[in-house]
Amino acid sequence: MNTPVILTTSEWQARSAAHRARVGQYTQPRRERRSRGAVHPVYDFLFQYYSYSAGKLEAWHPAPHEQLVDSPQARACLDGTAYDVHDGVIRRDISALTTAERDTFTQVVQLLRATQGRAPNFGCYGMHEWAMVYGGHDVRHAQITPLRLSQQEINTLVESRPVACSHFDAFRFFAPDAKPFNRVPLAWASRYDAEQPGCIHANMDLYRWAYTVMPWIGSDLLWHCFALAVDLRVLDMQASPYDLSAMGFPPVRIETAEGRDEYQQRQRELSARGSTLRSTLIATLDGLLL
Repeated sequence: MNTPVILTTSEWQARSAAHRARVGQYTQPRRERRSRGAVHPVYDFLFQYYSYSAGKLEAWHPAPHEQLVDSPQARACLDGTAYDVHDGVIRRDISALTTAERDTFTQVVQLLRATQGRAPNFGCYGMHEWAMVYGGHDVRHAQITPLRLSQQEINTLVESRPVACSHFDAFRFFAPDAKPFNRVPLAWASRYDAEQPGCIHANMDLYRWAYTVMPWIGSDLLWHCFALAVDLRVLDMQASPYDLSAMGFPPVRIETAEGRDEYQQRQRELSARGSTLRSTLIATLDGLLL
């Protein structure tokens, strides 16, 4: 990836169109739902919890080693301080990185590397969603879809199963009475200290770290992180106490041994994808910080 590749106008325009089409599967339905005040309990999370707009996600940027043949169309596509023109090609201008941006990149790399270096835990079984609705505290999607089990059954499951959430941003939404059940000590000040590569939220957050360092890493890597986040969110909600079967998401019944086996198998597969993307993000940012 260190060897520059120069894309012709037709090449980068085809790449840009392909990128817009693949993210459009999610951005266009999102806009349509918003226009009529509707909410999707699975996919809208990727635009509500994560602060990257549909328009920004649709915008295409080349990978760090890619350059574009200079043209008015290319200049319009890559408008911004991240690029300059030299010898008839548009390329990234690494010297334009501010001190604040470099500090952010360094912090992101440190977090990713620390997470990657920890032992993965595949024994949480998505219990965070159950802990959130414990005691009927915050049934967020009650107006959209029903719960699969009664409130008493949900309470009993939370009380009887080990709860081992390592992600602070999931833990902080636990019902107050469910927080003491968590076996992992978590606090805001040390919120990243327990992040580990088996956690579906830590892997989902690869999308957050990818868009945090855009446009410098390019849209292909951003897309792969977003696509992983989609698949993780699907599993997250399938394993939740909500009944999404009418929306095409059959439940992963983690209240059963068979369901926990299914959850863990899929979690491991998604974690492997996350590990690859995390390593790629680290290597890409390291290259930019040289």
